[in-house]
Amino acid sequence: MATLRQLEYFVTIVDEGSFTRAAAALNVTQPGLSHQFQALEKELGGRLVERLPRGVRLTAAGRAMLPSARAALAEVRRATTAARRATGVASGELQLATLYSVSFGVLPRVLAVWRSHHPDLRITLFEYERMDDLAAAMEAGKADVAIGPEPPDWRGAVRPLGVEEFLLVASADDPLAASATGPSVPLAELAERDWVHFTPPSGLADILDQACAGAGFRPRVALRTQQASFAANFADAGMGIALIPANNISRDFGGRLFRPDPPVRRTLSAYAHGSPDSVTSAFLDLVAAECELTPPHVRDRLPHPPSAA
Repeated sequence: MATLRQLEYFVTIVDEGSFTRAAAALNVTQPGLSHQFQALEKELGGRLVERLPRGVRLTAAGRAMLPSARAALAEVRRATTAARRATGVASGELQLATLYSVSFGVLPRVLAVWRSHHPDLRITLFEYERMDDLAAAMEAGKADVAIGPEPPDWRGAVRPLGVEEFLLVASADDPLAASATGPSVPLAELAERDWVHFTPPSGLADILDQACAGAGFRPRVALRTQQASFAANFADAGMGIALIPANNISRDFGGRLFRPDPPVRRTLSAYAHGSPDSVTSAFLDLVAAECELTPPHVRDRLPHPPSAA
């Protein structure tokens, strides 16, 4: 029967993409790792990965085994953590999965508050580009808690966080500053403008493409970046217009902010597996209480509808 150590070696080889990097990540010798992995393959009666000149590739047997191997390791980790917490051990680890843009825009404040209450509880953070990848990681048991759009039919604990607003950002002297006639800018009027886009695969790229398609055009790309904060800086420099989450706009952003018409939004939640233990429940509650989806420094700079006479 496969041992937990062998399963850990298998999953790490796949995640790291090579035996050499897996051995370094696990702090073991490569011959020792290879020996254990060969013993696992012998026990199962077939190869789990193919060694390539640069890396490894899963076989059909490896693809079939990987989800269960991840789930088994995650379940052991959760059981160990639950036992430590039940015996009053305040240290340990909470594994958190989220999207890159949420990590930048929401988590710093949340994790700072959490750490002030739980200084000995370590946070391990997994970040993903797209909602589908985040949901798949949670389904595979890679993390205790996720923050992002709630997957359909999620059967565990959920704390709604609210609606995240996306804003148009542009340079301080962009023509939008003079031409905008209200608190929002019709996206259809931006069909001929240059855009700061995102490098695919990216959930932010998907959101921009879908918003522009709904307005009847494809965005004309001036450049692409992987980070929403960089997109805001490029827009501020006059490279084009960007569409980014409101909470990714820094306090020192020097450009202009506009609401798109129609609005671009996504609903965020914090969610966990099954019936979470007391520490995980406390983290879910804290996220719901402390996260700011549209920070005050952004709200204060947004144009407001004219007041009625």
